[in-house]
Amino acid sequence: MTKPLTGKVALVAGATRGAGRQIAVQLGAAGATVYATGRSSRAGRSEMDRPETIEETAELVTAAGGEGIAVVVDHLVPEQVRDLAARIDAEQGRLDVLVNDIWGGDPLVTWHEPVWKQPLDAGLRTLRLAVDTHIITSHFVLPLLIRRPGGLVVEIGDGTKAYNDENYRLSVFYDLAKVSVNRLAFVWSHELKPHGGTAVALTPGWIRSESMLEHFGVTEENWRDGAAKDPHFLISETPAFVGRAVAALAADEDRVRWSGRSLSAGELSQVYGFTDVDGSRPDAFRYLSEVADAGRPADVTGYR
Repeated sequence: MTKPLTGKVALVAGATRGAGRQIAVQLGAAGATVYATGRSSRAGRSEMDRPETIEETAELVTAAGGEGIAVVVDHLVPEQVRDLAARIDAEQGRLDVLVNDIWGGDPLVTWHEPVWKQPLDAGLRTLRLAVDTHIITSHFVLPLLIRRPGGLVVEIGDGTKAYNDENYRLSVFYDLAKVSVNRLAFVWSHELKPHGGTAVALTPGWIRSESMLEHFGVTEENWRDGAAKDPHFLISETPAFVGRAVAALAADEDRVRWSGRSLSAGELSQVYGFTDVDGSRPDAFRYLSEVADAGRPADVTGYR
């Protein structure tokens, strides 16, 4: 059986770990050729100083049924992104999906402190990593994507527009970064419209990334034990969940109906019918609003 994204070409910018890695894998599972970019490789680690590599991601994409192509890129360096776009053009002659998932700010964010107590250099670099990288990437890559009508851009952030509009995200720099990503999707939707393209902002819920599992002292096999540290952790989801959301959007011939919108993986799972790896459909941001932020006891009944 032909997979829905066979013949399609995707770029997942920021695919070394977490959401980006599984977005690349799930696009591959749907048959796509996926260029996976990041700074951490077997040749050396980025400032994140974590063990995951972009080569591993590409191998996982291929193992899932697609074609994974690893490219080491620092998306803050325009020349590297320009060369990446030229390589995709030379090798494929097309690009159907761009996923902007570049982040890299975890070691830099200071939580629960006002701006005058924040380390300024780290905060400004957070904004460069989280926002400038997305703009630089779009500047060089979108001319390739708009050659064919129907291109898709997905901006990956943290929090829907509705949630972020009502909630302080615990650091001026983190807050501004995540609001900006949602707004970029809105901007791209207007700029792509004359070319038949679609742009959306998409957020996972409470994602069990490699670093989040480490923070809770659990593995994916015993992740529920993390509820001893925070009972609301039971609403969390694997990175594959948001990956399946991106794959569903990419395979939807009527995806333009979402253009300009801020969406969550939980919301799209109700529309497209995909599930997390355990068969559940966690609706994290509805849960956070109605249970966790409301001060109610942890209870995921009806939310996954």
